[in-house]
Amino acid sequence: MTLEQFRWKGEFPKIGIRPTIDGRRKGVRESLEAQTMGMATAVAELLSSTLRYPNGKPVQCVIADSTIGGVAESAACAEKFAREGVGVSITVTPCWCYGSETMDMDPSIPKAVWGFNGTERPGAVYLAAVLAAHAQKGLPAFGIYGEDVQDAADTSIPEDVKAKLIAFAKAGLAVAYMKGKSYLSMGSVSMGIAGSIVNDNFLQEYLGMRTEYIDMSEFVRRMDEGIYDPEEFEKALAWVKDNCKEGVDNNPEEIQQPRELKDQNWETVVKMTMIARDLMVGNPRLDELGFGEEAQGHNAVVSGFQGQRQWTDHFPNGDFMEAMLNSSFDWNGIRAPYLVATENDFLNGVVMLFGNLLTNTAQIFADVRTYWSKESVKRVTGYDLEGYAKEGMLHLINSGSATLDGTGVQSKDGQPVMKPFWEISEEEAQKCLDATSWRPASVEYFRGGGYSSNFLTRGGMPMTMARLNLVKGIGPVLQIAEGYSVDLPDDVHQTLNDRTDPTWPTTWFAPILTGEGAFTSVYEVMNNWGANHGAISYGHIGADLITLASMLRIPVNMHNVAKERIFRPKAWSLFGTENLEGVDYRACENFGPLYK
Repeated sequence: MTLEQFRWKGEFPKIGIRPTIDGRRKGVRESLEAQTMGMATAVAELLSSTLRYPNGKPVQCVIADSTIGGVAESAACAEKFAREGVGVSITVTPCWCYGSETMDMDPSIPKAVWGFNGTERPGAVYLAAVLAAHAQKGLPAFGIYGEDVQDAADTSIPEDVKAKLIAFAKAGLAVAYMKGKSYLSMGSVSMGIAGSIVNDNFLQEYLGMRTEYIDMSEFVRRMDEGIYDPEEFEKALAWVKDNCKEGVDNNPEEIQQPRELKDQNWETVVKMTMIARDLMVGNPRLDELGFGEEAQGHNAVVSGFQGQRQWTDHFPNGDFMEAMLNSSFDWNGIRAPYLVATENDFLNGVVMLFGNLLTNTAQIFADVRTYWSKESVKRVTGYDLEGYAKEGMLHLINSGSATLDGTGVQSKDGQPVMKPFWEISEEEAQKCLDATSWRPASVEYFRGGGYSSNFLTRGGMPMTMARLNLVKGIGPVLQIAEGYSVDLPDDVHQTLNDRTDPTWPTTWFAPILTGEGAFTSVYEVMNNWGANHGAISYGHIGADLITLASMLRIPVNMHNVAKERIFRPKAWSLFGTENLEGVDYRACENFGPLYK
């Protein structure tokens, strides 16, 4: 078994399609069988052809063995779904059905109902009735109802219905996939950063995840005792020497590390990368080497590495390890990224996981470091900001841990993108490597040395920055800012970048302003950001994040997503139809964590 095959433990959650029908026989039910089952088949084909699992394979759908006209058939469907590993439920119908008898009653499975908009049979009436039942029973469901009336014989899925089905399914699969997985805390709290105080209650109650812990001394044990694949290490070290060019050392000459120590550090950071991966997902090769326990891993879909300061005061920093694992390729070729949060900021790591599951792309971890107003840029450089950045921009930069996909040198239709791993070519992976240099770490920060990735993100990419915060008395709160990466003239970038640590990767980011709330100015976005870190995903995925957050009962305190793009459970409207931020808070508080 290969490492990639071993990595994906168990079955991926499937989407269950529930075709419900009017149970009255002797003419009514019989006339609706073909149309109802046809809706189910069409939804299954749409989702299987559109969505993919994190390993790149098409999403699987399971359809009930029969249409569901009453409670017995509903129970049979539930039994089949449990047997088949269904994690997301979609009920479809063109007609009136018996709501509380045919509804999905599983409280932990995200659920949606598509009621056909036709005049021949009252599918919309059932939709309204069953959504009322869901709200009354405390099982919030998403309602899907096409804007335009369709003819009874029309077997197509309207575009607005398709969009909602896909949005619901993407978020629902993310919820289902996280359940039962682990967050691996490698070390503890880094430099007093609140996000690295790992809260296992949040992970358990809101995401259905467990928390696994190791001390960073486990890295030392595995290096000292040779608990890694020695053949892979030699292969990896040779690959690194060929593909990871070492950049200029910015340290004062008198404190620069000697060449011998730098070479030793390269060996150490490569071993750290292999060990962190093996800790997360295991490695069958370790079993062959006599390390059966270590071969199992911690079933972690995301992890965090404390690093500072107990590790980095003595050993090379974790920048190389984090950057390579977060990327979509390494010495073993192109593969799905492993998600590792810098400084063990599990709250940022969780948002990286959200973004990855919604897009299947690598995620950028960054400090939300500096707000640059157009006046400040003009004063320092003489340059007038323009384009996306004409009202100012944010400097996103962290200590060299960002994914190399974040260089933006992958392309589609001539535009810079970050792709799912199965779309990335060998040439594009090499371009990411060529666009990155590895700068010797600042030994004033990192006494043990190491290497930080250094690159500049290409401008023009649609991006979404998000952050999860924990608030005493409220719980988790999500914030979202859609925007674009920005290109600057080389000399302007250099002048601004040199004012901080120029050995780290930079993304210039301009959030989209709406003129309302926290998005009246770029300054207000920065001023309302809840922590020092942000997770950045390719694409404008704010609406998908809002849908996912509602499933998990996590309110969103700031976002710049247009109202018409927002898709939440129907019950949310029963908490009010104005001041939607307040509505979201009340609904999430009322229904509570998904797994509590």
